[in-house]
Amino acid sequence: MSLLLPIYPPSPSPLHSLARSYRWLPVRTGSKPVCLAVTRAQTSSGDQEQDVVIVGAGIGGLATAVSLHRLGIRSVVLEQAESLRTGGTSLTLFKNGWRVLDSISVGPQLRTQFLEIEGMVVKKEDGRELRSFKFKDEDQSQEVRAVERRVLLETLASQLPPQTIRFSSKLKTIQSNANGDTLLQLEDGSQLLAKIVIGCDGIRSKVATWMGFSEPKYVGHCAFRGLGFYPKGQPFQRKVNYIYGRGLRAGYVPVSATKVYWFICFNSPSLGPKITDPAILKKQAKELVSTWPKDLQDLIDLTPDETISRTPLVDRWLWPGVAPPASKGRVVLVGDAWHPMTPNLGQGACCALEDSVVLANKLAGAINGRAESVEGAMESYGSERWSRAFPLTVRANLVGALLQWDNPLVCFVRDNVVIPKLLRLGPMLEHTNFECEPLYASKT
Repeated sequence: MSLLLPIYPPSPSPLHSLARSYRWLPVRTGSKPVCLAVTRAQTSSGDQEQDVVIVGAGIGGLATAVSLHRLGIRSVVLEQAESLRTGGTSLTLFKNGWRVLDSISVGPQLRTQFLEIEGMVVKKEDGRELRSFKFKDEDQSQEVRAVERRVLLETLASQLPPQTIRFSSKLKTIQSNANGDTLLQLEDGSQLLAKIVIGCDGIRSKVATWMGFSEPKYVGHCAFRGLGFYPKGQPFQRKVNYIYGRGLRAGYVPVSATKVYWFICFNSPSLGPKITDPAILKKQAKELVSTWPKDLQDLIDLTPDETISRTPLVDRWLWPGVAPPASKGRVVLVGDAWHPMTPNLGQGACCALEDSVVLANKLAGAINGRAESVEGAMESYGSERWSRAFPLTVRANLVGALLQWDNPLVCFVRDNVVIPKLLRLGPMLEHTNFECEPLYASKT
């Protein structure tokens, strides 16, 4: 059953003040005004009208909602699950992710809960160290922390006005009408008529499918992930630990005083059967690294059942002239819904966070009359973010392919020449450079 909650009165802003005075605010869209209704009346057909609807309450969706909220623009977030999907493990945020979290005023709250990672160590499967780095030696401004997905989602959700998120609201179909509005039909039969739709519904995005995007492509390897729990305190230094084998690699990084995130990435010609039994997942993960350092084995044993998973890695390359644009009319995509990428650079969540603030700023400009149109703002966002997301997606894929090679000669060169003598961390982290200003509602 869909939980369609009443709309909480919007906080004062120039948009809301004008709208209360005139009941609607015309926004130029190039050809005709778009009236952003403030009174959520039912249309004659019974459809509920909304100004901005965000599909998906993941990282991208909630960050976009918070970014818009900071700029004085209310949204409704549709989430198909009955509550926030707080399962899973953690994700690594580099300085670009923290720039965004600071711009929407949640960075300080999160920093107190997670350890700052000082560097990284690369080892062979026999435990021999190949190379180590300190992040600050390469870039004084670098900031790396592994963040629990659950805590990040709950923190973002806490910044939104009550009743912004509508749970048990699974999208069924999408239709656009003649004036550019979008009709969203949910599985329970309810409908919403939206002026602006932002698709943040992940790698299997229904919004992206409606816009003509292909399914993300399997890249040939899968990953086990988990979050080890040490009730008396975890024993590791504040470093990312990578272990490389042939066609197999693993890693682990401290998250907090008691938790450590780990992963094992392995080649697989097919997706294989979907397995959810934690006991089987742990057994399979341990078998892959049975001769590797004992720390990794212990981590797997100390992983609570609800945090372990096995997932295929996928991505989508946004080839120019081939892939559809990021927007269609007044519908636009954010994060994995648009540019799913493999986790080899640790940039999936960071890139989604970047998307959220860039899109929010451009939409606010259009809604407040500083830009030509909502459609134009979305096109500008797509152009700016494509030049960022496409190279990152390709680079992440290539890095993963190189690290997953199982050729003995290639692995020998990697372990004895490339990593110990040629690898430089600084150039590898240049993609984490991203600047954004704090978001505040316009006072004009």
